[in-house]
Amino acid sequence: MRIRPRRLVVTAVALLSAVATLPAAAAERQARQEHPSHGGLSAVIRYTEYGIPHVVAKDYANLGFGTGWAQAADQVCTLADGFMTLRGERSRYFGPDAAPDGSLSSATKNLSSDQYFRGVREAGTVEKLLAEPAPRGPSHDVKNLMRGWAAGYNAWLAQNRVTDPACRGAAWVRPVTQVDVAARGFALAVLGGQGRGADGITAAQPPTAATGAPGATGAEAVDGVPDMKRAAAAARELFDTADMGSNAVAFSGASTANGRGLLLGNPHYPWQGGRRFWQAQQTIPGELNVQGGALLGTATISIGHTAQVAWSHTVATGVTLNLHQLTLDPADPTTYLVDGRPERMTRRTVTVDVRDGAPVTRTQWWTRYGPVVSTLGAQLPLPWTTTTAYALNDPNAANLRAPDTGLGLSKARDTAGVLAALRRTQGLPWVNTIAADAHGHSLFTQSQVLPRITDELAQRCSTPLGKVTYPSSGVAVLDGSRGDCALGSDPDAVQPGIFGPAKMPVLRDAPYAENSNDSAWLANIDRPLTGYERVFGTIGTQRSMRTRGAAEDVAAMAARGRLTVRDLQAQQFANRVPAGDLVADDTARACAALPGGTATGGDGKAVDVSEACGVLRAWDHSMNTGSRGALLFDRFWRKLTVAVPAAQLWKVPFSAADPVRTPNTLNTAAPGFATALADTVTELRAAGVALDARLGSHQFVVRGDRRIPVPGGTESLGVWNKVEMPWSAAAGGYTEVTTGSSYIQAVGWDGGRCPVARTLLTYSQSSNPNSPHFSDQTRLFSDERWVTSRFCEKDILSSPGLRVVRVSDHR
Repeated sequence: MRIRPRRLVVTAVALLSAVATLPAAAAERQARQEHPSHGGLSAVIRYTEYGIPHVVAKDYANLGFGTGWAQAADQVCTLADGFMTLRGERSRYFGPDAAPDGSLSSATKNLSSDQYFRGVREAGTVEKLLAEPAPRGPSHDVKNLMRGWAAGYNAWLAQNRVTDPACRGAAWVRPVTQVDVAARGFALAVLGGQGRGADGITAAQPPTAATGAPGATGAEAVDGVPDMKRAAAAARELFDTADMGSNAVAFSGASTANGRGLLLGNPHYPWQGGRRFWQAQQTIPGELNVQGGALLGTATISIGHTAQVAWSHTVATGVTLNLHQLTLDPADPTTYLVDGRPERMTRRTVTVDVRDGAPVTRTQWWTRYGPVVSTLGAQLPLPWTTTTAYALNDPNAANLRAPDTGLGLSKARDTAGVLAALRRTQGLPWVNTIAADAHGHSLFTQSQVLPRITDELAQRCSTPLGKVTYPSSGVAVLDGSRGDCALGSDPDAVQPGIFGPAKMPVLRDAPYAENSNDSAWLANIDRPLTGYERVFGTIGTQRSMRTRGAAEDVAAMAARGRLTVRDLQAQQFANRVPAGDLVADDTARACAALPGGTATGGDGKAVDVSEACGVLRAWDHSMNTGSRGALLFDRFWRKLTVAVPAAQLWKVPFSAADPVRTPNTLNTAAPGFATALADTVTELRAAGVALDARLGSHQFVVRGDRRIPVPGGTESLGVWNKVEMPWSAAAGGYTEVTTGSSYIQAVGWDGGRCPVARTLLTYSQSSNPNSPHFSDQTRLFSDERWVTSRFCEKDILSSPGLRVVRVSDHR
């Protein structure tokens, strides 16, 4: 990285400041003078507090260059690991049986990951999508961003020494191409479809005379038809969003202090690996100015704000795949019938190099619907027999449009522009969008790429398996032997076989619009959304504890009105436990009523739980790091909800007429209640944890030699500030966040030229332990403090320790 002397730094800052005040044409001329390419690419990167880069360039190729450079500087090992995955080389370097980090597919072993991604590469899938003309394929601007990103990443590698011990000196840290960058976008797009089925795609093999049909396992019954009850449950679990989630709320001017909009975005994403966010500002004078979080390896902002509009995403309930049950030719299990006519499957033979072993060659089998798949997750086997096989349809396998959607959002000037960009590009695979603007508008929309499964089609064409999986989970299993069961097209859809924008649930200008990963139904309690197909999500069903808590909070905020950014900040770190408000007091009373203050544990031994009664009674029903009793309730609630069936947990059942407040009233007489309490007390005492310990003493991450307490709580508690952490009795508690609050932003407007924005990247900007930005924002998160966004020139230039770097592809 080439850092100019101080005199040139000051000059660069002055010139860039001048650029920002010029009309568009003059700004472009000035940018060319400041960024001479000499036939190459270059950009200026201005670093402010916490290592946040503000990338300025004259056009999209140069902007991609600066973005790729800056991402490499912070995350080279994580990025290189992902590109190795996309090349299908994990087995070569780490062996076939090790597990990938799960950021780019659900493959459980390196070998299946490599087989899948090498197959994608050898089929030229990404190259074909890049060649599609816009809007079905990526635009010229996005292609330039990708090309520039690859050049910037490569230039950083060529000009810098890797200091991160995770990949220092590793042979798999190599230059990349535009196709590699596009392949990363492809992998993210198919996470909920082919990526979810990678193990089943690479394992699916036809039965032979020697092997016979696969044996019955898991949910399978006979002749390739899974057990229906187990299959319905497995399909529901398949689309559980525990590893990724999010909250977001937009308030319209009707709820705010000044009539302008407000947005709080709180995505819940992995804290390690290739699905992390990375924070930046991107500026092309007169063309683009946006700040926010980009997913690693991507060249556009995923979640962010401009001078006039802010948006966030939440993982949606739409089911991004479907299955086609194939009727096979009795004489050849690799031939299937459509309207009585035979069609041969297409072979993909893929060879993967393996460390310390011979290369492994396997065959994948593809149909007009997509690849044959033998499982969807460990609990939903889809056996390939002599009569039946299953093909997976993933419409996002033809979708390389997400970068254009991100770019469209980054150029929007209001929520109408956000909605227009979503409708024009149709590129988001698995998320909702929530937005607010300076004019006082709010927006919620479930605009995502979904297979065009209408309820009518599912009713007419579902196989017996589909008749149970579609109502329970939205996973359609259609009769692949019938041509009239094809998905068809909507006239406003950018590609065949998906829903067009007119079918998407949309809520405009409500006092608030909120989503916490349940369906679109209750984005606003008073204005429920209905009328959408089952594949989008459910209507009138029980909501999650987090949705219920969020709906209570934001509805109360909107009713109170006069809201400001400070209210958004307070909501993010309120750390209220909705489950605690519902049951903690009843639990304390039932605990105190136990004869002799004892309960019988799962091992049959009596346990003195009397101390726990008082701790639960005194608990403040929050998951702040200083809360006493929070850990006790957390461990108890996890055990109770596992031990007691949902139907027995509550005295008052769910009612669609009162979906936020039901179910309620804990059934303390349920078998398992006292046992869960006893087992919790035993567990904590065995781990040496006091029942009234402060949460932060036992919920923390370790960075270097320092423990950093972590606020927030797990999904089942319903805490807005969600964190998921594995329990380790030996280590004394929860010792590392796997997923949870990530790139957080609270954005509003006060009538000035600059937005009022506070941000926080919970796991910090760099995963390199040698970086000063390895844990600085994590410490802020622990202390519930924020970063003041430096969006406008005056704010960037007044940053203490401002560092300006000019980067180019010339040494």
